[in-house]
Amino acid sequence: MKSVAALLALTLSFSCDTGQPDQNNSQTTKEVTAKEILENPDYLAISYGGYRDKSRDIQPTVAQLKEDMKILYAMNIRILRTYNTKLAEAANLLKAIHELKQENPAFEMYVMLGAWIDCAKAWTNHPNHDGEDAEANAAEIQRAIDMANQHPDIVKIIAVGNEAMVKWAASYFVQPWVILKYVNQLQELKKTGKLPKDLWITSSDNFASWGGGGAEYHVEDLTKLFKAVDYVSMHTYPMHDTHYNPDFWGNFEGEENLPDSAKIAAAMTRARDYAISQYQSVVDYMQSLGVEKPVHIGETGWASSSDGLYGPEGSKACDEYKEGLYYHMLRKWTRENKIACFYFEAFDEIWKDAANPAGSENHFGIFTIDGQAKYAIWDLVDKGIFEGLTRDGNTIGKTYGGDKEAMMKDVMLPPMKGQMVGAD
Repeated sequence: MKSVAALLALTLSFSCDTGQPDQNNSQTTKEVTAKEILENPDYLAISYGGYRDKSRDIQPTVAQLKEDMKILYAMNIRILRTYNTKLAEAANLLKAIHELKQENPAFEMYVMLGAWIDCAKAWTNHPNHDGEDAEANAAEIQRAIDMANQHPDIVKIIAVGNEAMVKWAASYFVQPWVILKYVNQLQELKKTGKLPKDLWITSSDNFASWGGGGAEYHVEDLTKLFKAVDYVSMHTYPMHDTHYNPDFWGNFEGEENLPDSAKIAAAMTRARDYAISQYQSVVDYMQSLGVEKPVHIGETGWASSSDGLYGPEGSKACDEYKEGLYYHMLRKWTRENKIACFYFEAFDEIWKDAANPAGSENHFGIFTIDGQAKYAIWDLVDKGIFEGLTRDGNTIGKTYGGDKEAMMKDVMLPPMKGQMVGAD
């Protein structure tokens, strides 16, 4: 049991990975490249959506986005990931960052700009996964090109598609040739000087889509895509697999008599190792093709609440305590290995499952929608780094009023192995 105790101590020690700003680093004004940003553990990354409302019809204002940028900057976030160019948020975000840089030349924030890619007849009852929505996709890419050229000091990466190749994205997924086409287009523009030469091009997709899953993904166009991108951006979500593939989840034989905190630590350590194994599966497949490219994490996260498959009636995975453990475990591992981790996500977004406020998709933020820091970053509130900052008029405080005992009452023990409820 000593190893479990050691893991628990490691898990609960957040001080070595708080994200507290390095003042020397934050005062630099030098130009940096995507490569330098992604390989620098002091440049923390995060997935970002600034939406406050139940519909994306209401876009965040530049003023609201500037509020968010100041909050994220205070915790040493230096690069954000966005998801599409069609809606006003992306352009407004770039404007917000530009204005902050004008107000303070030492302000640093960079963007991995996402261009959304759809198949033909996406989001209908009859999507055509062998074709593409060429008009919409080309427009997404053109807007990304224009934004990258307008803000080369901010846009350091363009990601072609978000989970656009994974086959469980049944409403919109495309074949790899579609992603490859646009990646090649962007790489050619770099060669001809029509895009910044240091701009990195990738696609951000599930680990299986990058060859880490079944053989159905191991196609020639994926091999070509590995060779065409500047780096691989892969996603891993152990939280979802506590239901869909729960071999690693729950408490195992021999753990029955552990303290509750050690039971949770053991389960979350396995969840972290599961994420690492999916990362490694992508690296292994890439190298089996004779390709050597950097591999970074484009998304991973853990919801703080669920009323569905991952909640009290399911795998009992989601609460703020487990979210905090996962956040710090992943940050520690990625920083030690100089892997960028665009943690999902900065703030809760309630549009994602507007009809079900308790749904897990609404609760992936490390901040609530009104700017309260969840357990994962309570220590940063204690350090005072958010002093004077607000979100929509709300000062940055702690969820549960900072009462850990009250929070722990909502923490669920993972079920014993073989007693999972609702798993397929």
